[in-house]
Amino acid sequence: MKILLVLLFLFAGASASAQQIRVAAGADMSAALPALAESYTKGKRALVVDSAFNASGILTNQIQSGAPFDIFLSADEQYAQQLIAEGLASKDTLYRFGVCRLVLWVPNNSPLDLAKVGIKALLDPSVKGIAIENPATGPFGRAAEAALRHFRIYDKVASQFVVGENVSQAAQIVVSGEAQVGLIALSLATAMKGTGRYWLVPPDAYPTLGQTAVVLSHSQQQEGARKFLDFLHSPEAASVLDRYGFSAAAEKH
Repeated sequence: MKILLVLLFLFAGASASAQQIRVAAGADMSAALPALAESYTKGKRALVVDSAFNASGILTNQIQSGAPFDIFLSADEQYAQQLIAEGLASKDTLYRFGVCRLVLWVPNNSPLDLAKVGIKALLDPSVKGIAIENPATGPFGRAAEAALRHFRIYDKVASQFVVGENVSQAAQIVVSGEAQVGLIALSLATAMKGTGRYWLVPPDAYPTLGQTAVVLSHSQQQEGARKFLDFLHSPEAASVLDRYGFSAAAEKH
């Protein structure tokens, strides 16, 4: 198993004159969150959104170590619940704003016919590398492993894993050619439309990837953080999320 550890930690520029909130988000949100922030500020709301993306487990560890984030958008609700249990997040703000899907993705120049063979494409002799997120810290990595076990091919392909630190890095591994195929987030495949093709992994093959938002207890921007969370409840935000493949089936806990 090859492990590629590359930190994806991106911050957008912020205006000194506007209130700023810092959002820690699962890497599956790396395209959708900037679009959400743009939609939010277009409404003439005086708020700048800075974003840090990585695997949800890694971000949880950073928050536990005191990283100065205001909101956590997790790709696995268990991480948000863990922070609430530790007193690091506010239970009354917990909100599932959507569900993401797992897909099998290949670049356009791939000879693999995903529409015809689906998950069995991983058994093709031309596949020497399969990119996944690190399952130790990332829900998409665990979902990938669960799906492969569901289809009873895990033992046949596990030796070909090329593991990225987060799901966005897993996608880049395929783009770079280090792997021929990747198990990644639908939101990322949607953002890369025109550069590749994907096959939707049946949702009953892996645990639900519920996207969950929570305001962090140590935030110094409680008002701004809660206002942005309120925005996530809006039809405007739901429309943006839908464009990136997130389901609209949000629910309050």
